[in-house]
Amino acid sequence: MVSAAEQLAANVNWSAFGKAEELKKRIWFTLGALIIYRLGTYIPLPGIDPAAFEKNFTGNQQGVLELFNMFAGGAVQRMAIFALNIMPYISASIIIQLLTSVFPTLEALKKEGESGRKVINQYTRYLTVVLAAFQAYGISVGLEGQPGVVTEPGMFFRLSTVLTLTGGTMFLMWLGEQITSRGIGNGSSLIIFAGIVAAFPSAIVNTLELGRQGAISTGLIIGVMVMSVGVIAFIVFMERAQRRLLITYPKRQQGNKVYEGQTSFLPLKLNTSGVIPPIFASSLLLLPTTIANFSQSQGGTGVLATITSYLGHGRPLYLVLYVTLIVFFAFFYTAIVFNPTETADNLKKHGGFIPGIRPGERTSQYIDTILMRITVLGAGYLALICLLPEILISYAALPFYFGGTSLLIVVSVTMDTVAQILGHLQAHQYEGLVKKSKLRGKRR
Repeated sequence: MVSAAEQLAANVNWSAFGKAEELKKRIWFTLGALIIYRLGTYIPLPGIDPAAFEKNFTGNQQGVLELFNMFAGGAVQRMAIFALNIMPYISASIIIQLLTSVFPTLEALKKEGESGRKVINQYTRYLTVVLAAFQAYGISVGLEGQPGVVTEPGMFFRLSTVLTLTGGTMFLMWLGEQITSRGIGNGSSLIIFAGIVAAFPSAIVNTLELGRQGAISTGLIIGVMVMSVGVIAFIVFMERAQRRLLITYPKRQQGNKVYEGQTSFLPLKLNTSGVIPPIFASSLLLLPTTIANFSQSQGGTGVLATITSYLGHGRPLYLVLYVTLIVFFAFFYTAIVFNPTETADNLKKHGGFIPGIRPGERTSQYIDTILMRITVLGAGYLALICLLPEILISYAALPFYFGGTSLLIVVSVTMDTVAQILGHLQAHQYEGLVKKSKLRGKRR
């Protein structure tokens, strides 16, 4: 069956790209915003020695800092003003989503439409400030604990660090919103995408250098390249996979007009949770390693060091916990973002039903059963995508950027951005056809 994306691409006239001035403006705006973001990742925090921090970071990078550094495009390693990146905003958005399903007040706001969405977005911004300030203060305390990094420790340094890092996060949040409204694609996703892609060239060069030195065999490098292409193709296939439920609308009468019955589809994505499960699972598993590395660098040893010896990349306990957490968060987040009861109620209000299934509670149970089944496949797909690179990272000493999470984010954001570009091209093509038809009508 041909997908909607393929049908859209087939109907788009690519020669119209040169005439789509609005689309070109959006693309240039997006590129300019991402360039500004990348420049900010090279501006260090005031009051620190970047060289001393990078030296300490290199010795303590086997942890959650490495994950955040990947998302931030190297800003954490340089301790730049954008070191927190947009992750506090992502975390705040997820927390608000969770709270919406718990508190009736937030759920009522969500159902109010555009006005309710604006209020929820405002709450998300407030929570972003709180999370960013909390994380920034923790970073300032951690920086003071590293010898030779902070030139003048004290309350003034902590205050300036909190203001700088929080301001950087809020600027990126604003920049992401501008990209979403005036550019192409989702702004927050593109910022993370730009950070990951910016590190790909150096990761590839490092891998080739390891091959030249004999640390990695040529056959392994070729195998990794072939595997990467296969993984990307598999991600594209699975991200586009849907389970479509047939929805039937009966014949109805409005006034003197009788409308024939219609059929449509309710698409259920195979991977409803997206990239959230791998990110959460990685963050939780890498947190003990990060704490242990910092405690060892300051002369402390203990139980954490013993625990992290079993939680390294490729260790059996790490892999088992990693897969378990991915599966758990896949089911948990899917249950949060998709409500079968609400979907069944909406179908019943509009007169739609699934053939052979009674509207109401039976429809809700049927949708929930289908969703559970496809989530099993989606969770298994996420676990497989993230598990294979973890084994290669451990046993082949490949760069962390070849991890499944990074590939998943890059491919997903690329697909979403290309789909939006195709949509703008098709809209421009339709506008041109409408204008031509109007001109022909005037001539007649």
